[in-house]
Amino acid sequence: MTFAPLKSKPTRKSLRSLATLVIAAAVVTGAAACSSSSTTTASTGTPSASATTAPAGTVVVFAAASLKATFTALGTAFQAANPGTTVTFSFAGSSDLVTQITGGAPADIFASADTNNMGKLVSANLVSGTPVNFATNVLEIATPPGNPANVKTFADLGNASIKTVICAPAVPCGAATATIEQSTGVTIPAVSQESSVTDVLGKVSSGEADAGLVYVTDVKSAGNTVTGVPFAESSSAVNTYPIAALSDAKNAALAQAFIGYVTGPDGQATLAAAGFGKP
Repeated sequence: MTFAPLKSKPTRKSLRSLATLVIAAAVVTGAAACSSSSTTTASTGTPSASATTAPAGTVVVFAAASLKATFTALGTAFQAANPGTTVTFSFAGSSDLVTQITGGAPADIFASADTNNMGKLVSANLVSGTPVNFATNVLEIATPPGNPANVKTFADLGNASIKTVICAPAVPCGAATATIEQSTGVTIPAVSQESSVTDVLGKVSSGEADAGLVYVTDVKSAGNTVTGVPFAESSSAVNTYPIAALSDAKNAALAQAFIGYVTGPDGQATLAAAGFGKP
């Protein structure tokens, strides 16, 4: 700020006026500087807490044996879509997984082949939030390639001369088998009861059994290693698959992200392609 030279000796009053003008100018300049500084800080400051953070870390998923092929593919796709994440799986019969989880096995997510086994964890307060149903499945008869025993119907499995393998009653595929037996009046003289549907499929594909009751999705994923025989009575036992994060999940945020992927468009498309029905 420039002032014109005084033509006469300044008085006290004029000096006080001059001082007042100088102070006022300084205040205005300082206020402008503060305003500029505040604007800069606001525009370049750190993101707010509401900003979305990409999932990261490792998530451990305990899933029903019938989900092995599909969830393995979903895990790979999820990792590709979310760099910095790792999805680790443990596949087994749903009832066996429940036993492991209640026994303290470390897991972040449980995906069951039925609502009954999920209900056991809910009752034990081991589930966080509400389980979400994400798929359905029905049984199909699997035989060795070419169907050498000529199995054509569910009733044929009641013939003791046909070596049939089924799941144990505690396993979802076994419970579904029992439901169909009850609704049809056909009792299967099974040569063995397995703890998972993949074990049943293995005995059929290896030729150890003439037939086995597995899921439609298992027959599809097995390709030419087995021959599938659909039967109408399977509709009396539709298994619904729920998924949930566990209450002691070490990475709750990533667990929810993976569940969202499974129940979202990409996950549902992959499940449908594998033969699963809508929840």
